Amino acid sequence: MSEIAARLTTQNRAWAHPGSNHDRVVRIALVLLPILIGALAAFLVSAPLFMGGDVSFVLDKNKVAMSPERLKIVAADYRGEDSKGRQFELHAGSAVQKSSAEPIVQLNQLNARLSLTDGPATLVANHGRYNLNTDQMMIDGPIHFQTTDGYVLNTNDATIDLKTRLLESGGAVTGNTPTGTFRANRLRADLDKRLISLEGNAHLRMTPKPARRP
Repeated sequence: MSEIAARLTTQNRAWAHPGSNHDRVVRIALVLLPILIGALAAFLVSAPLFMGGDVSFVLDKNKVAMSPERLKIVAADYRGEDSKGRQFELHAGSAVQKSSAEPIVQLNQLNARLSLTDGPATLVANHGRYNLNTDQMMIDGPIHFQTTDGYVLNTNDATIDLKTRLLESGGAVTGNTPTGTFRANRLRADLDKRLISLEGNAHLRMTPKPARRP
């Protein structure tokens, strides 16, 4: 080995010798680099929480679980007006709308309050379907309708138009009026005008009012 090569070899060994400048730089880097990496990772994780603006992301529709029910509400309220501007209110223990393209809302534990010419009336049913476009209710099962002036109607599987206050039953009906009781296989009624049309085995029992004493 030449004298120059031997001198370079000696210098290189001295540069990497323990206690040299290079050795101190390596030791410091072994400590600082993990700390810097940890700090950078913590900043990247926490930055969206402290920085303004929107955070966007993309979901693969083929990998995201889809719910069969688009919207489910507990204790739902619906309000509207009839053709004469009178208010009605529907309250349900729960409501389910399966699709935004389908205007039908499934209602459970239904309680409706209607404003009529002679005062308010209430309607109670266990299950029903409300059409958001037509303001019609299709009741499944028993229905109890009552006014404040003594009219009571009990029927099954009826359709009620909240705009016109017309009711058409799909099953047997019984009821009370201030003048007596009635029953029939089917019924059509104008709830606001108190006009009732009975169809099939109609029975009406009149209760005469007590005579006034002179």
